[in-house]
Amino acid sequence: MTDTSDRGGPGSPIPDDADVMSRDMRWFTYATGLGVRVEAEAVPEPRPDTEVAPALPEAALGDRTPLPRGTTELLERAPYPHGRADAPRARADALGHALVAGFGLQRREPENPFNDHRPYPSVRAKFPVQVLVRDGRQRRVLDLYRHALTGVGRQDGAAGPLEVALAGRYTRLPDTYRWFRSSLIGLELGVNLRQLCLGMELFGLSGKLRLPDRNAAGLLTDFGLTPESEWSLPLTVALEDGGPPVAAAPAERAADPVLDGILTVNRAQDFTGSAAPLGPSVPAGLPRDGALSWAEVLWRRSAGRMPRGMYGMTGRRRPVPERTLREAVSWLSVPPPGPHLAAAWEELRLTAVFQGIEGHADGVWHLRDGRPTLHRARPGAAAELETHYGYPVTPYAGGDVRHASAVWFLSAHPRRLVDRLGPGGFTAAQYAAGWAAQGISLAAAATGLYARPARAFQEVPTRQLLGLDPDEMIVCAAITGTPRFEGLLCDLRL
Repeated sequence: MTDTSDRGGPGSPIPDDADVMSRDMRWFTYATGLGVRVEAEAVPEPRPDTEVAPALPEAALGDRTPLPRGTTELLERAPYPHGRADAPRARADALGHALVAGFGLQRREPENPFNDHRPYPSVRAKFPVQVLVRDGRQRRVLDLYRHALTGVGRQDGAAGPLEVALAGRYTRLPDTYRWFRSSLIGLELGVNLRQLCLGMELFGLSGKLRLPDRNAAGLLTDFGLTPESEWSLPLTVALEDGGPPVAAAPAERAADPVLDGILTVNRAQDFTGSAAPLGPSVPAGLPRDGALSWAEVLWRRSAGRMPRGMYGMTGRRRPVPERTLREAVSWLSVPPPGPHLAAAWEELRLTAVFQGIEGHADGVWHLRDGRPTLHRARPGAAAELETHYGYPVTPYAGGDVRHASAVWFLSAHPRRLVDRLGPGGFTAAQYAAGWAAQGISLAAAATGLYARPARAFQEVPTRQLLGLDPDEMIVCAAITGTPRFEGLLCDLRL
């Protein structure tokens, strides 16, 4: 990540009153010149929030291959952070365990309106990113509720290498999110990529990541993900070399002008070059204390709780030991794999509001060269942030930011991203920010905190509070704190 010293810059290129649903699209247009119409009169009325795409692709009707059982038991014998599971000799079984470790159901909280919980967060618990496996001539999708890989797409296509693909479906998120679905899917792909890398790392599997190029839409056709205009281009991790390339697919246009604008952003990716070996997803420098297993860390992952079916999250303010901060910083020191994502990672700036952390003044901090540096002492900064949070505290919902121990913000200068990586750099930054946000989530789980990734902060006043540049976009935030409520947890692990 780049040096976060103060920099001047031009005035904000985005109108201060731009609504949250169109703001990121305006940033993309500013950075690339590829205009997208975001005026309300240019798009139809959204469908009701209940009308979303199904949890699995419609083509998921094929035979099922059961996933191996006992993943949790293997992870219980793997100490966090440096222990690894005893991987089966059969690679198919090892991959099955890796997928369950990375994505498997963890628990149900009876009072929580958003169920069921996995070891990673998702907008409204919609989990719009699908995990797809191509092995030889078979194409399958991860089907967690059947604990299986279910056949999907063409089963008579050309044979290919064993690989896992991640693709997000925009229409799985409600229409009311409009163009904002573009950024949300990009962030969730980064979160899912880290979970895939973590599962593979825990079970001793290696692979190579390929980011989308202009031919990547052919993979959507290969997996039967239709209509292709509702899907993001896939990220693919090959576990072995070889296999013929997937045939290119024609450029799509969506009848819905909102989806068409989203496709303009997503199809601007054209990352060429060789697939990049996966690096580590877990930081190497974490202390070994043996108190937790990997099963326990993944079980603990939470975005915060509320009682009695209420929405949102709430916490309690308390002093936090410095070790908690060091853990988070360590997870934030691990870049995503490959040169393109590493370059996007370097363009991200990380700023945080700390409160009650041992040895650190309350206020605004920058992460510089892997170390927090005080930017501005400001007691009450967390409470001020709460006034800029899009989900206010009400009798029916919690939006408790004022008690948070740390609120992390990842930001970037969109034109620098595009100058360095081309138009696809805008989306690459979202992958990198999602990767970082999931690192914060895992660090929080290991230290007894919740972590809630968010894009709900009002950008202009938040940018001013943090001391960011006028031409700097907030890509993602994560609210971390001590949970106030506890309750019944129903174990769903296998």
